[in-house]
Amino acid sequence: MLFKDAFKTSTRSLMHGKMRSILTMLGIVIGIASVIILMSIGQSAQDLILGQVQSVGSNLIIITPGAPNNGKFSSPASAQGIVITSLQQRDVDSISREPSVNEAASFVSGIAEVVFGNNNKTVSYQGVTSNMFSVRNLTLGKGFVFTKGDVDSGNHVVVIGPDLANTLFGTTLSPIDKTIRVKNVSFRVVGVLSKGGVGAFGVDQGNIVIMPITVAQKQLLGISYLNVILAQANPTYDINFAKSRITFALRQNHGITDPNKDDFNIQTQADILAILGTITSIFTLFLAAIASISLIVGGIGIMNIMLVSVTERTREIGLRKAVGATNGDILQQFLIESVLLTFTGGAIGIAIGGGVVGLIYIVLKNFSSIGWVFAFPISSVILGLLVSGIAGIAFGIYPAYQAGKKNPIDALRYE
Repeated sequence: MLFKDAFKTSTRSLMHGKMRSILTMLGIVIGIASVIILMSIGQSAQDLILGQVQSVGSNLIIITPGAPNNGKFSSPASAQGIVITSLQQRDVDSISREPSVNEAASFVSGIAEVVFGNNNKTVSYQGVTSNMFSVRNLTLGKGFVFTKGDVDSGNHVVVIGPDLANTLFGTTLSPIDKTIRVKNVSFRVVGVLSKGGVGAFGVDQGNIVIMPITVAQKQLLGISYLNVILAQANPTYDINFAKSRITFALRQNHGITDPNKDDFNIQTQADILAILGTITSIFTLFLAAIASISLIVGGIGIMNIMLVSVTERTREIGLRKAVGATNGDILQQFLIESVLLTFTGGAIGIAIGGGVVGLIYIVLKNFSSIGWVFAFPISSVILGLLVSGIAGIAFGIYPAYQAGKKNPIDALRYE
């Protein structure tokens, strides 16, 4: 039997039992759609996270207190409940004098309730030097940033996130020059960030209070040390050279002669991106592996249905063999039916998965502030079609083989 004839026969057979064919494909449809959706969500999450990190600037160098962690990026020690006082303002001054560094900024942080009138919200607050805004590429939607004079004088001024501004002041009242309380300390709002999203160390930029570091250290935290130093490398220098110069300056300041006894950790933007990229890729593959379980279940369902179909069509098989069909012809017909079921189910699954991914993007884009990005990796489509074809062959071979080896005389006698 020619392949085109076998294809037509298989198609007619599947169309004859439409409801059975649809129910048989359902497992494959759900499995492929799940793989598409989860891989797309994983890719979107990866693009979002890496985009947030890259938006801070490709020449950023992050210095945190504590011993090096062998290239693994971690949150500041303060965020882990560990108090390490090794970083001081003199370290910032030394780093700033390095020609390979454009500027360096200090950073401390905490969590407190922010109050305006009857409105309140518990958020992260950050004490920074005035140049932190340029180092981190932070832009304002309203007002202005505080100055070095505000930091030196310990003025009670703050810049807040846009979501916090909306929570405290609503959409009609301007936050500028209004007085808010942070830990019962009064501050005047001088600016509002232009956008929210995830910032450094996973902090929500939409709900944040940024104030002069001197006020945060003395009046809110009661400390003299720093949680983090952010340095912006000079683009005319290699960032790894800048990193080595910062390392040299800090070792001099801390009296360290043995490199194995460093009490600070330095990460470049490239280090962070590499680690995050690996983590998110593993996460995406893990999601796809979970979704693939439903593909196996769907494939087993197809094999069971095909075995039932072989039994029901025993007389048909006997008749075909009686008029000259070979074992190979029978095997080919049932195998084509199996592949058609899985391939069609895969195509429908891809279409449904793409539709759900698009719907998720539209909802998150219009009703959230997380900056979700649309990602529909071609690899997921290729994987869906490939898995569909393989499943059709793998789970169709046994039923097709069973059909092909039937004795024509016994098949014709079958009731």
